[in-house]
Amino acid sequence: MYTLILWWLAGIIPALAWLVRVAGAARGMPFIPEISGEDWNLSAPRNPRLSVIVPALNEEENVEAALRSLVAQDYQNLEIIAINDRSTDSTGEVMERVAAESAGRLRVLHIDHLPEGWLGKPHAMWRGAQLASGDWLLFTDADVIFRKDALRRALAYGEASRADHLVVFPTLIMKSAGERMMVAFFQSMFLFMSRPWKISDPNARDAVGVGAFNLLRRDAYEKVGSFAKLRMEVVEDLRLGELIKEHRLAQRVAFGKDLISIRWLRGAFGAVRNLTKNFFAIMQYRWWLSLLAAAGLFFLVIAPYMGVILAPGWAKIPYSLTLLCILATYIGMSRHSEISPLYFLLHPVAGALYIYAILRSTFVTLRHGGVDWRGTQYSLEELRKGIAAGDS
Repeated sequence: MYTLILWWLAGIIPALAWLVRVAGAARGMPFIPEISGEDWNLSAPRNPRLSVIVPALNEEENVEAALRSLVAQDYQNLEIIAINDRSTDSTGEVMERVAAESAGRLRVLHIDHLPEGWLGKPHAMWRGAQLASGDWLLFTDADVIFRKDALRRALAYGEASRADHLVVFPTLIMKSAGERMMVAFFQSMFLFMSRPWKISDPNARDAVGVGAFNLLRRDAYEKVGSFAKLRMEVVEDLRLGELIKEHRLAQRVAFGKDLISIRWLRGAFGAVRNLTKNFFAIMQYRWWLSLLAAAGLFFLVIAPYMGVILAPGWAKIPYSLTLLCILATYIGMSRHSEISPLYFLLHPVAGALYIYAILRSTFVTLRHGGVDWRGTQYSLEELRKGIAAGDS
């Protein structure tokens, strides 16, 4: 009897959690605009100055295409600031070559020294913002490709929606089944954890930041303390979004199919490699939070598949309901991506790899006593101190 009760409880809790999220997404997601369509083929009425800030460390393979896509934008009141952050390859030379052909749109800042108490990327973006003259600041990455009209459309929506911070979700380039499986899982959990339909609600705690496209009004950037506030944040993009909400500034999100493209990972284990640096940082370097996150993920995304097979009799019902909710999530996501809903069948496989990534991130960081990011070692002690200083 007690065993049957446990089966029911273990099934009902994730079923209710997924049902609430799916119902919320069904109501809210249709209100997130798709700015790649004809409705947003517009220009911002005031023609505000836009500064695009592109930090790069050893990005010689990607940075030229990214910068040329920015130089080719059809928005005129634009400056691009590329930051060569201590690269040891030809990144700086590539930047200078593109700048020489940009008709003055692009300028290059070379950084050869990282001050104490800073991570490289926040420092590079902070330095770039100091040089910027724009009313709006766009922070992006050196491997992002922009369609010719991407910035014009984004600014038009940012101005029309009175945004202080706008995130346009990038189109993720995927070239294998493993990549599609991992991206689909990531997107499903993003919907579950972040509730993007709630992000514009000033009374909701939901927040978002995406390294590929964080667009801010300059005064909002300065109000939250600039990247000086985030100088030791490994996941500075996410934390920037959280700061925006903490200061009760207007945050907006939009879809932009093919406006912004990036290949986020290479192969299924590419996600594990990418997230090894990030997951323990998201847990604020607390091992017990990592263990709770791993257990929670197992409970939410793997146990329901097991329960459908192993639960006795009618106790299979809540597990089946959970799987229907997960399937509905995949069907909804397929409207904004090229991932088939059939990847729902691989959801527990991807979940197991993400649990491995959480545990690996925790173990590797603790074993090495810190994070190795792009060739620079940051001790766990200084990372924890940096977070404490940023929160003060």
